[in-house]
Amino acid sequence: MSKPPARAAVFSAGSWGTAAAKILADAGTTVTVHARRNEIADAINTSHRNPGYFPNVDLPATLTATTDPATALDGADYLVLSIPAQSLRANLAAWTPHIGPDTVIVSLMKGIERDTGLRASEVIAEVTGVGVERIAVLSGPNLAREIMAGQPAAATVACPDENAARRFQTACHTSYFRPYTGTDVIGCELGGAVKNVIALATGIAHGMSLGHNAEAILITRGLAETTRLATVLGAHPETLAGLSGCGNLVATCASPLSRNRTFGTHLGQGMSVAEATAATRQTTEGVKSAEAILEPARAHGVEMPITETIAALLRDRISLTEATAALMQRPTKAER
Repeated sequence: MSKPPARAAVFSAGSWGTAAAKILADAGTTVTVHARRNEIADAINTSHRNPGYFPNVDLPATLTATTDPATALDGADYLVLSIPAQSLRANLAAWTPHIGPDTVIVSLMKGIERDTGLRASEVIAEVTGVGVERIAVLSGPNLAREIMAGQPAAATVACPDENAARRFQTACHTSYFRPYTGTDVIGCELGGAVKNVIALATGIAHGMSLGHNAEAILITRGLAETTRLATVLGAHPETLAGLSGCGNLVATCASPLSRNRTFGTHLGQGMSVAEATAATRQTTEGVKSAEAILEPARAHGVEMPITETIAALLRDRISLTEATAALMQRPTKAER
């Protein structure tokens, strides 16, 4: 007798959540998407499209949607979370009673909680009481629009329980999406969170027409400061050189599809933070997480000059010209 397919509940029906749901369904996993709005759930169920994000892309007919969290989580092997990091705690508190005793929670989130400085996996553990062996992270260079088009992509599934990571790897492996496994949750999460701030900086450089050299400097030195922080907090350096570190950083900093780079480009072209927020129209985690990322850095004496500069710029403490000067006029030193 063949084993029934794995079941996944994907919360929510945003850009990356929809892409993740498509990956899982294409891999043969039974998927239910939790949408906040009835019209989105109805459209997914009837027309097999998400009109809010990908109105012209067909979703697998096996993929269903609901606005009821209990229905979405009924019998789920995996709860896949793709919601803004700052709303995770409140939403998860409401959903926790419906999470099964064996459900593995997979975080797709790339942000740090502002009030606490906690990574998403830490918030999940605190709110749900679930052990770390049932909390995984999926992170990599995963631009949702390219994935929806079936273009090749890869990511790392990190979980302290290697068997859980391998099971989810199987649940999301398709002809166009290649998942790797690992155990370094800290490295995967920080690689995903800090790259958003570096992408803001790279977008600003692009908007100011500072040139490709400047963008390359920011990507390279951004990886250096990400690695410094992550390793101090217990991550493995090789993780930051992999998909969730370097891969994440390159895709987010280089692509016009990246909302963080786009937000930065708006700032570099002279928009205010409020104007850039309105123009971007989607959650930009780098804006939300910059200050929170600095908290552990300061506590451990880790220098993060790019992140410091972006945080100051976002709070209108310095101008674009002053931000550029602050980075270029730092004391010279050995590269490391």
